[in-house]
Amino acid sequence: MPDRNALDNARRLRPAVLALGSNLGDRGELLRAAVDALRATGGIEVRAVSPVVESVALKLDGADASAPRYLNAVVLVDTLLTPAELLAEAHRIEAEHGRVREERWGDRTLDIDIVDYDGLESADPELTLPHPRAAERAFVLAPWLAVDPDAAVPGVGRVDALLAAIGDDTVRAEGVEL
Repeated sequence: MPDRNALDNARRLRPAVLALGSNLGDRGELLRAAVDALRATGGIEVRAVSPVVESVALKLDGADASAPRYLNAVVLVDTLLTPAELLAEAHRIEAEHGRVREERWGDRTLDIDIVDYDGLESADPELTLPHPRAAERAFVLAPWLAVDPDAAVPGVGRVDALLAAIGDDTVRAEGVEL
């Protein structure tokens, strides 16, 4: 007979933090569509959506002012999905909105990263948690802080302190609401 407590624990809603970004196409509409797709996905409840910020594109060699700028947002969700299932849904939504994976760190119509999943720490190469570069990216930290002033990157530190340490180079995207 299965352990009832293990079954209940497996089915409980778990908090997760998703970072969204777009620098190709109608960036604001793509972010809106991504949030709508998350809301429509079984096993995901959208709890909060941050204000949208704009940031310079990051490439493998660093900031690229010549590339199209990104619009970024953070979405707080509660989910019944496992981390792998949540990642699969994020990839599905990206693909439905024109995401192609040809160049690592390349321009993209839509990017959805799992930044945190219930405080889980994992070095799995398919899904490292927390996101390995979240603590270094103002375009993740600033919108996350806007929707959760007490947020922390597991094993790293409080989002407010991390953002203060690196500086906030994002700009609020006027007229873009999700």
